[in-house]
Amino acid sequence: MQSVCAVFVALAAASLSSADPDMHRPRHDSNLEIYKRLFETKRKDQLNALKNLVELNDINQQYKIIDIMLKGLFKVLEDSRQILVAANMQPDDPFPMDDKIKEAYSHVVENTAFFGDVALRFPRIVHHYYDRNADWGGLLRWGLNFCNQTGVFTGGAHQHVLTLMSQELGITEKSPDFINPYRTERD
Repeated sequence: MQSVCAVFVALAAASLSSADPDMHRPRHDSNLEIYKRLFETKRKDQLNALKNLVELNDINQQYKIIDIMLKGLFKVLEDSRQILVAANMQPDDPFPMDDKIKEAYSHVVENTAFFGDVALRFPRIVHHYYDRNADWGGLLRWGLNFCNQTGVFTGGAHQHVLTLMSQELGITEKSPDFINPYRTERD
């Protein structure tokens, strides 16, 4: 009798769990965690590339390189925004599974973070281009809002980069203790 009850309980539990379709679907949160680890690797690559630009002691070359870089970065950001909006992808939705949407999501997160690094390390050069392009301001605000809601930046050093960058560029009000830790005398 006990074994019959045990079988019945096991069958009931199995039927209850199979009635919930989410139980068999892969968890999107785990995909976000995987993406966060990949994002860390991407950020290291970005910072290494930026280090090379910092070490280039030719201000004219830095202006030219950053000009080209920013035009490309904002083009990718705009294209990615269009894809995400068309797909009705919200930043706090589960991590996307569709390759096109996943790529657009990654481009927004990675390019917004990278722009933050560039803006903090080259504030004078970035202001020279950013302040003259009204379209970039709205696009960056959208990117920051998207990034802040994804969960990718939550509690990490990269969140600090976004916060400092938004203060450096005047997107948010500068806190009384704001200091750009990368600003040099030439900036």
